[in-house]
Order: sequence, then structure tokens, then C-alpha cells
Amino acid sequence: MAYNEFLSDRIAQYFKEKHVFFYEKKMFGGICFMVDDKMRVGVNKDEVMARISPEIYEESLLKKGCKEMNFTGRPMKGFVFLTDEATDLDEDLYSWLQLALDYNPLAKSSKKKTSK
Repeated sequence: MAYNEFLSDRIAQYFKEKHVFFYEKKMFGGICFMVDDKMRVGVNKDEVMARISPEIYEESLLKKGCKEMNFTGRPMKGFVFLTDEATDLDEDLYSWLQLALDYNPLAKSSKKKTSK
């Protein structure tokens, strides 16, 4: 198991309850949840990755269980990893998921690669 399926199911359930259209995509050795063709959250091993507003990024890093996302050796501003401290309780997980959804209308889609 490359990612925590129980955690993934909790995220999917939240989106369904909020009537958010999403689809799942396997990425980064885990699973990502796409809303409007934009990556909102993902699960990698036992951590949640969330894309939040860069305006609240620094303040969010001060919250328990939140740390910078660092895949390449450089942190990505606006992307955070959430440990079980931040996602164990439904209300905590749901508040992070809502932050990701709130930022969705402002986030840019990544450019799709065109084949030559």
C-alpha cells in the first residue's frame, strides 16, 4: 500500500458530502484528488498533501501537524503536508480540506503537456 486508503476514503467522503465534483488520479506514489482539473489534496503514505492559499501558507505552518511540502529539496509555497496530528479528528481534516477547496477558484491549472 503506497498510501493510506482509509485516509483517502475520508477525503472522498467529505467531497461527496459537500457535493464537490472530483476525480482521483494516481500521482507521486499516492493518490490525488482533482477538482476543476486542479490538484487540491492528495494522500502519500500516511500524510495528506494540501494546496492552500499562499497568503495563509506561513501561518498554516505554525499549526500542529502541518509542515512544508518538499519533494525536490525545495519547499513549494502553498503546498503543505499534514501528519496524523492534523488529520486524526474529522473536524481537523475537514478544515484543511475546506482551505484547499476555498483556494481552488484562485489556483491556476498546470499546463497540460502536448505531444509532438
